[in-house]
Amino acid sequence: MKYADKVNDRLKKLLLVPKYKGLQKTAEAAAYSLNAGGKRLRPELCLEICRIYGGDTQKALDPACAIEMMHTFSLIHDDLPCMDDDDLRRGKPSCHKAFGETAALLAGDLLAIYPFEIIADCGFSAEQRIEMVESLSNAVGLYGMIGGQNADTLSRPETVGELVGTYTMKTAALIRASCEIGCICAGAETKAAEEYGENLGIAFQIVDDILDYTSDEKVLGKPVGSDKEKGKATVFSLCGLEGAKDLAREYTAKALEAAAKLPDNAYITELTTKMLTRIN
Repeated sequence: MKYADKVNDRLKKLLLVPKYKGLQKTAEAAAYSLNAGGKRLRPELCLEICRIYGGDTQKALDPACAIEMMHTFSLIHDDLPCMDDDDLRRGKPSCHKAFGETAALLAGDLLAIYPFEIIADCGFSAEQRIEMVESLSNAVGLYGMIGGQNADTLSRPETVGELVGTYTMKTAALIRASCEIGCICAGAETKAAEEYGENLGIAFQIVDDILDYTSDEKVLGKPVGSDKEKGKATVFSLCGLEGAKDLAREYTAKALEAAAKLPDNAYITELTTKMLTRIN
C-alpha cells in the first residue's frame, strides 16, 4: 500500500463523525475537506524520512496524519471570504461554500487543535511527543503559517527577498516540520532533513504561484488568476515568468543538494524533481 493510501485510511478512522447531532455539521465539514483528495505531500515526506532513517512508518502514521490535518485547517481558513475568498478547492466547492462560513471556521479550528491530541496519544516516548508538538506548533504559529498568511494578506511583500521570507513561513515551515517530525519518529538528527524541507517548500510555493498564472482551473482544481485579481505580490508579478522559473529551479537545486545528504534518498530525489516538472 502506498503512503497516501495508508494516510487516507487512517484519516477516516481518526475523524469519525460523532453520533451527537449537535456536533455533526462541524465534523462533517472537517471530514469533507480532509477527504477531498490532495497530494498528501506532507505526511508522505514525514513517513519517507522516518523510513530512510530506520524508523517504523506504521508507528509514525498518526503524527503524519496530524500534519495533514493541520495543512487542511490552513486551506479551509485560506479559502474563507475574509482571506482569499476562493469558491473552489481541489475541484470541489470550498468548505465554506458547501457548509457555510460558521461550520467552515469551526472545522478549521477542529483540524488545528485535534492534531495535538493525536500526537499526545501516539505511541512514542514523552520526549519525542514533546519535540513533535514543538515542531508542529512552531510551523503553524506567528513565525510559521500564521505569520506567512499575515504577510501575504496584510503587509504584502514588495521584494523577492520579502516574498521568499513569506513563502518560508506560509508554506515551507510545515513542509520542514513534516521532515523534522519524520526524523523525530525515527530518533534521528534533523538538520539535513529540515534544510531539505525548507528549500522544497519554497520551491513548491514558487511553482504554485507560476501555475496560478499559467495553468487552468480544471487542472489545478481551484481558481486560477485569483492572485492577480486581488493584487497580491507573487514571484510571477515581481520576476515575470522566466525569472520565476529560474527561482523555482534555484530552490529545487538547493533542495536536491540537501537531499543528497540524506540516506537512501532515491525516492526523495525523484519527488523533488517532480515538483519542478509541473511548470516545464
